[in-house]
Amino acid sequence: MEQGTFFEVSSPQPLAARLRPTTLEEYCGQKHLLGEGKVLRRLIESDNIGSMIFWGPPGVGKTTLARIIAGRTRANFIDFSAVTSGIKEIKQVMEQAEKNRKFGEKTILFVDEIHRFNKAQQDAFLPYVEKGSIILIGATTENPSFEVNGALLSRCKVFVLQALKTEDLLVLLEHALTDERGFGGQNIEIPHDVLEIIANFANGDARSALSTLEMAILNGDVTGEKTIVTRETVQECTSKKSLLYDKSGEEHYNLISALHKSMRNSDPDAAVYWLARMLEAGEDPLYVARRIVRFASEDVGLADPRALELCVAAYQACHFIGMPECSVHLTQAVVYLSLAPKSNALEVAYMTAKQDALTQLSEPVPLVIRNAPTRLMKELDYGKGYKYAHDYKDKITDIQCLPDSLAGKEYYHPTEEGLEGRCKARLEEIKAWKRAHRSGNKKEK
Repeated sequence: MEQGTFFEVSSPQPLAARLRPTTLEEYCGQKHLLGEGKVLRRLIESDNIGSMIFWGPPGVGKTTLARIIAGRTRANFIDFSAVTSGIKEIKQVMEQAEKNRKFGEKTILFVDEIHRFNKAQQDAFLPYVEKGSIILIGATTENPSFEVNGALLSRCKVFVLQALKTEDLLVLLEHALTDERGFGGQNIEIPHDVLEIIANFANGDARSALSTLEMAILNGDVTGEKTIVTRETVQECTSKKSLLYDKSGEEHYNLISALHKSMRNSDPDAAVYWLARMLEAGEDPLYVARRIVRFASEDVGLADPRALELCVAAYQACHFIGMPECSVHLTQAVVYLSLAPKSNALEVAYMTAKQDALTQLSEPVPLVIRNAPTRLMKELDYGKGYKYAHDYKDKITDIQCLPDSLAGKEYYHPTEEGLEGRCKARLEEIKAWKRAHRSGNKKEK
């Protein structure tokens, strides 16, 4: 038996580890998956889970959820780390799982950070998943569409775990102050609005919230038997201007609104300032990156199609290197968007079409543009009269693509800003051609 050292015995576990939930009732967040009657909760409670992948940001409970499953299942549960294990270890575990299967025993294999496995390592799981030797549960912070082999992914149900809401984190922090595993029984004075600062700063990460709370309490002002935690204590512990976000979280939305509207108003100086305010307050750079990707199409669109490419590249840069280095990539995107010509024609087009789509859901697709892969469909006139545009001189035909009730409806109205002026001219040419040829003129072929 391995003997522990003095330091191992005396070192307490971090608060996040001490408070790790062991039941679904203790688990915080993910109501869309674990609320009463939701699919994942039913699978866990009936001990009828299949291979699955938990995808979500750090600190949202992927590993915890797997351990809760381990506590409820009648199957053998094996905890496996992609960081410390190779193909040799995989094969050893798989051979044992195959033996268990022959004796009628299920094996659940939990693989943390499954995206760290290379293709060969992931392929080693595949035959055992197919045979049912193992039920695979993977956890990843990366998009499994890109990081997990297609063959393996197709045999797993992906459950998307969301960043915890501020109210979820507040429940967690208040629980930490009263639970005996946390600071229950200790005289801790910490205002509710300071807890809200910690919850906002954690940005949906339970582990970060609990770690920040623990550090703040350990660095609080001790008066007799009471420990007092103030805003200043939290600010010192995080080294961030957390007070930029108010207790209701409203300032978070005020700042992203200020950034968005400064770019829309072509003010790069204001846009960079609001960007810096957000990042230095501890905002997730990927959140900002997602917002500017949206802006690229909503407010610039075809006036400068390269804006979207640059913003997606900025998002990837944030993903690759994180803060603080990625601040310059976001600055590049924000300045570019501020200076770009503006058009909201795409946003207006979609929102207008959306109204028609929602009020006319039963409108049938015109027969002329339906596919006819079977004889029955052809007999029902699917695709009858369809004209393949590439076969015609002008690469345009006069077929009607909208339902009859919407024939002639226009959604996209291009501006003359930037490169969209070319789109406008081209659209006018197309409309003129269709007007002429729909009047009865014979098409040239």
